[in-house]
Amino acid sequence: MFKKITFVLLVLVLLLTTTTVAFADKPTGFDEAGNVTGSAADNGFDEFGYNRTARIFSGTGWSWCMEKVGSATWCENYLGSYANDKIVMKWNAEWDRGNAENWAHPPYNAEENNIWNGHGEGGSGENWLYKIVWVGPCGTDGTPLDSGGYCLWGQFAVILSQGTAGGEHIWETLAKPAGYGAYYTNP
Repeated sequence: MFKKITFVLLVLVLLLTTTTVAFADKPTGFDEAGNVTGSAADNGFDEFGYNRTARIFSGTGWSWCMEKVGSATWCENYLGSYANDKIVMKWNAEWDRGNAENWAHPPYNAEENNIWNGHGEGGSGENWLYKIVWVGPCGTDGTPLDSGGYCLWGQFAVILSQGTAGGEHIWETLAKPAGYGAYYTNP
């Protein structure tokens, strides 16, 4: 009998412990170093498509642009036929740290990927996958890099870019190596 009561109590303690953890508020804010801080009961996706706790964006070109820029005219001119494309972006904690520091305290082991799907209603009809890493100063956008990638935003490299357009598969960029970890500079 003692064993049964002990077993039941143990199960109850485990259930209460895991329930408490599962229903705990999740972090939603970031400090200057990009570390997650703060908490809120609802930390899912915002109205634009960002879930900053999970480091994922799931929305459209339009929702991404309006959150970043906020100007309908600018977004229309910039996105053109890609405005209604579905986008999934994922990034790591180093990307958050770089953004928090305005990329002023390198080096960074920052990585992110973008998947654009334009085959939905009103989309561009194209699909694209991009893998992007921080590499430090690399020149102007499009500058070819020794790895086979190209420079983007002055200090990032596109190490993989491939997609479909006009019914054709296009390998735009495949750096060697094409894995994120090969570009890490922080131990």
